[in-house]
Amino acid sequence: MKFWVGFLALLLAAALAFLLRYYRRWRRADRELKTVAEELDVQRRAAEQEQKRKKDLVAFLAHDLKTPLTSVVGYLTLLRDKPSLYPAERERYTAVALEKAQRLEELLGEFFDISRMELHQDEGRRDTVQLTLLLEQITDEFYPLLGDKGLKLEADIAPGLVTVGDADKLARVFDNVLRNAVSYSHEDGAIRLSADLEEGSVHIRIANRGLGIPEKELSNIFDRFYRLDAARSTRTGGAGLGLAIAKEIVDDHGGSIAAESNGADTVFHIVLPAL
Repeated sequence: MKFWVGFLALLLAAALAFLLRYYRRWRRADRELKTVAEELDVQRRAAEQEQKRKKDLVAFLAHDLKTPLTSVVGYLTLLRDKPSLYPAERERYTAVALEKAQRLEELLGEFFDISRMELHQDEGRRDTVQLTLLLEQITDEFYPLLGDKGLKLEADIAPGLVTVGDADKLARVFDNVLRNAVSYSHEDGAIRLSADLEEGSVHIRIANRGLGIPEKELSNIFDRFYRLDAARSTRTGGAGLGLAIAKEIVDDHGGSIAAESNGADTVFHIVLPAL
């Protein structure tokens, strides 16, 4: 009798051990299936977002190019159909048509830049970049743009700042952020640019006083095609790509870009690895 009791106990223990192993394998397989399903869902959503970005690119391209193109065609038609215009009128209409054509060129440049980044076709160079010299050159080139609004540019750039990257792309970053500051500054104000070495990184600050950025919008301003409001859109005519392009370039260089604003004063912080 004791033999059969012991045998049944061993048999029951073996069955329980088998069931436990099967249950653990089933749980592991279930977790793996859930992981695969989650990964597939992430890939599906990424593909949907990619498709949406492409549709947005086409939609914004059509929308943003239409207004300046219509103006160019309208003013050129007026110049053709009215040869008797006074010289002053002809000069004014020609100047407006040229301004709108230049805006078209800028918009197309932004769209081509973002398209190359989207398709990963623009790998860029990686050379030693003398940031101090690059920033000094850019600030010198900006003085003509400041005159129309009576702005002044105050620069405080530490000597010997160096990083590794694509100088042309980094120049585009600083140009985009400075243009943003010029566009949204009060007239007769000042734009302040500073650059120094902090904890192994180059920290560039570009500050202005003017049309500030609401705190709730700060996390969105680097999104593609994002515009704060109609006032800003009308004022600059931008496609909402300048800051997005700047962020992609900075990210590609292993750095970071962020903004802070108290409603009047706005500061952009650009951090790049120092060499």
